[in-house]
Amino acid sequence: MSLPPIHRVVTGHDSNGKAIVSTDGPLPTVIEVAAIPGTVFHEVWSTEGSPVQVDNGDDPTISPLKLPPPKQGTRIRIVDIPPDSEEFLAHGAKQMKEAFSQIGDVAASTVKKDSPHPLMHRTESVDYGVVLEGELTLVLDESEVMLRQGSVVIQRGTNHAWANRSDRMCRMLFVLVDGQYEPSIRDALANR
Repeated sequence: MSLPPIHRVVTGHDSNGKAIVSTDGPLPTVIEVAAIPGTVFHEVWSTEGSPVQVDNGDDPTISPLKLPPPKQGTRIRIVDIPPDSEEFLAHGAKQMKEAFSQIGDVAASTVKKDSPHPLMHRTESVDYGVVLEGELTLVLDESEVMLRQGSVVIQRGTNHAWANRSDRMCRMLFVLVDGQYEPSIRDALANR
């Protein structure tokens, strides 16, 4: 049920300022989330600060997996999401602390006894998500939206989960941009 590997090309500059290919090949950081078998994070790139330093620096993806983007930065990744199994839906909430720990953000999990999906979570970021292959359901607190190949979601720090109710893998492209809640939203979230 796996999808093909991701091919990444990173450019840079030589000492004369001419454009060059720095790397051309597979992603160095591809991690399956042990607590959610079949879920694979393909780390493409990340930036820190704004404006971002344009340089020939080291590959920022060669580090432990982290869900949110760096402060004032961005993160681009591709995630393969397997179909939800009956076992996962019934017992998945118990595994979420382990899953979110593996992806570097235990605090992101918002799952509760009455959550609509065991993967409910939130990050203080604006995330652009694009369905590359398959289909997925965006689950929010009290509503859902079916997404198909080519669908684009702009996720503005809301509580959500991705449910794969199909019989095949889904591949999503995500670009995460560090954010900060507007004060009235921060207050509302604190009072939930």
